[in-house]
Amino acid sequence: MKPTDSDALAELAVSAILDLKGRDPKRLDVSSLTDVMDELVIASGTSSRHVRSIADNVLEQARKAGVRPIGIEGQETGEWVLVDFGGVVVHVMGEDQRRFYALEKLWTAGPGKE
Repeated sequence: MKPTDSDALAELAVSAILDLKGRDPKRLDVSSLTDVMDELVIASGTSSRHVRSIADNVLEQARKAGVRPIGIEGQETGEWVLVDFGGVVVHVMGEDQRRFYALEKLWTAGPGKE
């Protein structure tokens, strides 16, 4: 896999999430909304430990594919871990955080769709 292949990287992230029984993974194509990334991957974990484990598995599978993240945030608390691969940004969140912040709705609403 080439690090610039956002579709393959997003698919790898979803697979890594599902490997550890992450809940309700979603891929959002945001390329028409921002120049910063192509896709968002959002998933939930059942506890802070589960959230951290899922994010760690995403990182491990990406590393095996030769892809390194640009940045990682939130591993300490595990309530919401963000892994930035450039073209793909992965959010693994506790279920309460996911409901509260509603990233899927935020990124799909767009102008006039609220």
